[in-house]
Amino acid sequence: MTRDPTASLGAAERERLHRVLALLATERASVSSVVDPEDAWRVHVADSLTGLEVEELTTAGRIVDVGSGAGFPGLPLAVALPTTEVDLVESVSRKCEFIRRAATAAEVTNARVIELRSEELAGGSGREAYDVVTARAVGRLSTLAELASPLLRQGGVLVAWKGRRDPDEEQQLGRAEALLAMRAERILAVGPFAGSRHRHLHVVRKVHPTPERLPRRPGIAKKRPLP
Repeated sequence: MTRDPTASLGAAERERLHRVLALLATERASVSSVVDPEDAWRVHVADSLTGLEVEELTTAGRIVDVGSGAGFPGLPLAVALPTTEVDLVESVSRKCEFIRRAATAAEVTNARVIELRSEELAGGSGREAYDVVTARAVGRLSTLAELASPLLRQGGVLVAWKGRRDPDEEQQLGRAEALLAMRAERILAVGPFAGSRHRHLHVVRKVHPTPERLPRRPGIAKKRPLP
């Protein structure tokens, strides 16, 4: 990436995202390790908006942000894509409460907080309901692909924010692809404007119907990754 990912934001969008960061700076509950507004603009907002380099994300009707934490990348993407429905899935109550307050303060009306594990959502109303799954720093690629598969419609994509490329992790994903109905498609280097110097976006496509065994019980994908 050769340009600032926040360059496309208008003044109103920037002001709304600054409201989110102002709340983050004064938040007493532990929802993020980066709370200084200047640092958070780079680490959280700019990094989140590198996802706009993925065309499938910019044209999606429904996005689900898995393990949303303090609301990143979900909230910045919702601001940048006002006609897209963005669900932010987070199982930690204090983080969900912060995201709700931040979305209200920033008037992000196309974002919805879902206080569940992603496996619980995938076992119910979220099954094969989304065009794109986003995930930022919440697990290994094979684990993220497993969590994404039952949430995605066929042809949809997982966009995973990762740091420096890890050949072992990428090979593990390759071995699990047939079990997950997912296929690694491309990797985008999005430095130097991202929050991580070595930021890469991994795009993994859902190529077959969801395997019947998915989702597994909450937490199993991380504890016992496939294959």
